Amino acid sequence: MKISVINGPNLNLLGQREPELYGRLSLARIEADLKDLADELGVEVGFFQSNSEGALVTAVQEADREAEGIILNAAAYTHTSVALLDAILACRVPVVEVHLTNPLAREDFRRRSFLAQACAGTISGFGAESYSLALLWFSRRKNEGSGA
Repeated sequence: MKISVINGPNLNLLGQREPELYGRLSLARIEADLKDLADELGVEVGFFQSNSEGALVTAVQEADREAEGIILNAAAYTHTSVALLDAILACRVPVVEVHLTNPLAREDFRRRSFLAQACAGTISGFGAESYSLALLWFSRRKNEGSGA
């Protein structure tokens, strides 16, 4: 099983940008930790990050062809991007929306996700563990499908 992990704008600044809110781990560290968990679970992961909405749409479309699931942290595009919503709606593989913080506990404009309606689920508020929880869901899904 291959899972694509797609990260949106400003996540390349993790560890530097508002660490009191987003934590002190860099995106590279989060990816390395997730790769370690994936290895334990027997899951392959690939990573992509962009600050560009169009590049994220393309990444979702490519992941739909190359992976069995997508973990997506669209960051600010969560609250604005109909283009990403349309890309997810076109996906044949499940997409799990993740967030480091809990958007429902933040500013009003962050409480609306354009993407959630098209996703299998949303995991938020657990910091870097939000990614791990999404990966565990995919792994358990895989194991249930194989009769394990």
